[in-house]
Amino acid sequence: MSNDNPIPRLDLAPKLKRPLSLWNPLDYLRLLYWVFYFPQALRWYVETFGGGENLRDAKTWQEQIDFFKRNQIQLKLTLQSIFLLVETLVIFKLVVTGLGFSFNWFGVAGGVAILRPDNWFLSTPVNWFALQNESWLFPRISVLPLPFLEKTLKKSLHFNWEEGLHNSNELLKYSLQFIPVIQCLNEEISQIPEDQLIYRISQIAIEPWDWDILKFCSSSLKDTLQKIFWDELFIIPKSWRYKVTRNLNTNLRFDFPHRSIAAGFWLFYCHQPDRATEAFAVVRNILYGEEMYILAETLHRFTQAETPEQIAQTQPLDFPRENLLRPNTWQALSALRRVIEDTQLVQKSPSRTSRSLALNRAQGELKQILDTPENLPEAERELILDITRSWLDALLKIAGKIGEIEITQPVTNPYTIGDPVEGEKFIGREDIMRELESYWVHTTHPQSVVLYGHRRMGKTSILRNAATCCGANLQVIYVNLQGLGNVSQGTGEVLMSITDELAETFHLQRPADNDLLNLPQRTFERYLKTIIPHLDRQNLIIALDEFETVEKLIEQGQIPPDFMGFLRGMVQLSPKIAFAFAGLHTLQEMTADYFQPFYASVIPLHVSFLKPAATRQILANPNLDFPLDYTGEAIDRIHDLTFGQPYLVQLIGFSLVRRYNALVFEENRKRDPRFTLEDVETIIENPEFFQQGRYYFDGVWDQAKKGAPGQREILQQLAPHQEGLPRETLENALQFDVEMLDNALEDLKRHDVVKDSENGYKIIVELFRIWVIKNG
Repeated sequence: MSNDNPIPRLDLAPKLKRPLSLWNPLDYLRLLYWVFYFPQALRWYVETFGGGENLRDAKTWQEQIDFFKRNQIQLKLTLQSIFLLVETLVIFKLVVTGLGFSFNWFGVAGGVAILRPDNWFLSTPVNWFALQNESWLFPRISVLPLPFLEKTLKKSLHFNWEEGLHNSNELLKYSLQFIPVIQCLNEEISQIPEDQLIYRISQIAIEPWDWDILKFCSSSLKDTLQKIFWDELFIIPKSWRYKVTRNLNTNLRFDFPHRSIAAGFWLFYCHQPDRATEAFAVVRNILYGEEMYILAETLHRFTQAETPEQIAQTQPLDFPRENLLRPNTWQALSALRRVIEDTQLVQKSPSRTSRSLALNRAQGELKQILDTPENLPEAERELILDITRSWLDALLKIAGKIGEIEITQPVTNPYTIGDPVEGEKFIGREDIMRELESYWVHTTHPQSVVLYGHRRMGKTSILRNAATCCGANLQVIYVNLQGLGNVSQGTGEVLMSITDELAETFHLQRPADNDLLNLPQRTFERYLKTIIPHLDRQNLIIALDEFETVEKLIEQGQIPPDFMGFLRGMVQLSPKIAFAFAGLHTLQEMTADYFQPFYASVIPLHVSFLKPAATRQILANPNLDFPLDYTGEAIDRIHDLTFGQPYLVQLIGFSLVRRYNALVFEENRKRDPRFTLEDVETIIENPEFFQQGRYYFDGVWDQAKKGAPGQREILQQLAPHQEGLPRETLENALQFDVEMLDNALEDLKRHDVVKDSENGYKIIVELFRIWVIKNG
């Protein structure tokens, strides 16, 4: 035995490399040994050399005949077994009668049944040597724990967990040493550090030979065996048996973390995700615990949905994104979540086109899961497949009501790049709209807010759609301050832009230009007072977009520093008036003296990236009659590339539609009306894509030049490292002092350009990272 490998890797399978022969006498001796001392070898033999079918599935004589015709190995084994049985009994009878004893067939059968303990007695003296040399002498049929086995298996599990689990599976496959295996596993997992517990026990659940080992890592094997023993003693009155067993606890136990985790995986296997949720709830605070809890709860919710209506109403929890223990499971659950979103469209969309495409997408996702079951971990595999089959059956029942569509002319491009998105195209910002509604509609005193976020994140679109989305009790006046340019007439010119919008909205006479220019603040205040009676029950929000322009105008001396204080005074004219500012920064980030009057009363709302579901909705359903579709992988890839950056999402969609029209209607190529992963990669590999997106890329790059110094240098260092770069490496590469590096990183994180990851700092938007490599 090598010193480099102190733990033997057991290989207890039979060492036969060919099928048994009908004409080889030694093969009959081998078969005789298997029957009496190694019955597990018969199963191994059929699995290794047979056709994979089971005779039990053949119900009739004809089916059994056909079975043996197809499976010659099983036929030969049956003939050999019959011959061996007859010959053994005849020889045994001759020997017994030759010695002068009487012969009884039933006595022979009983004797064979009780002669098995000899295996334990004969093998025990050599068992220590046998285990150290991966021996075939290992007892196969004794349930009595072997003296040296537990010590060796504990050593194996302690020094090399994976090898120990392999050896445990070998013992379960080719022996009856279940009890020592369970005892060793229980003792070892009780000593594993908490931060390794879920990972280690998940390895037990990869492909255990006997899933009961997970059950008895949670419940008491001793109590279970005692209960089985007493329950089988029918000669004892039931009431007596109950008194003996009533204090035995055979239930799964959640009193210690390792027991809860083992129970959770066992309950997945038993199709009980509701109880698995209870089990993993106990360990939510340790590594992978929250992931497993969300996984169990998600599966539980999915199992509750059986009809299209129930599928559409299912509300999954937010999925974890990084550092995943079960990535393949989450991939399947993400597909099921997309099925929920598509089923919602099938149920609610007024467009037959949208319903048809959504149904096709949903069915495609489900069939993909069913076609690749081997990708799923065994513990939750059958549970996920059952959910998938159930959902597919439910959707197939409504497929005939929707029908197919045909594309006969170029597709009108529904995606918007550069301009604000309005009307039915404005989707995916329901969370922010709900917040605005709570601040502006469901209150007697609307609150002033500042919408901040980096360039082309959709702030303007939010303001332009606020009135429509928040209902009739709200009037929003939108003013884009960037359009002012150079203000030659001071405050009056700025207020003129606001009064023009107010007059047009309320159909009132504008104040005279000279009045605004000569007495701007007094004239605006009087005009606003004339507006208030026309509000009736409405609240008025004056939305000022690109409000950094105000700071610029103050710094250039074109408007006075007290301008923001004046606006604050306008809010105090009426409890029905509030302001909405939109720009790159919060008010606190801008010059303190100018914006101090609004600090205490303005609520900051961060406009960040779209969530995966919103990205999917924008791409797959930009309008009611969009006839093209996406594979799930294509949509996931677009979200990975953009991280849900709205402008880039729209740009990719726009480019895909334009390419489709060119291929089909200009080059007369036939292609499927569904965008694939290959289509997405083709788009972004084209240099024209980055040229079209220069307004976004240049904007972020220019912004990195402002504020804290060193931002661009940091981006150049991070760009080659997709997975992230540790801070120490960044410090060594840049040689910035600590304060300079902290300030630059803080600006980049606040502006949604860089984030922390488990591997260090990384650029959030993958397309921008690629752009920095090419152009930065």
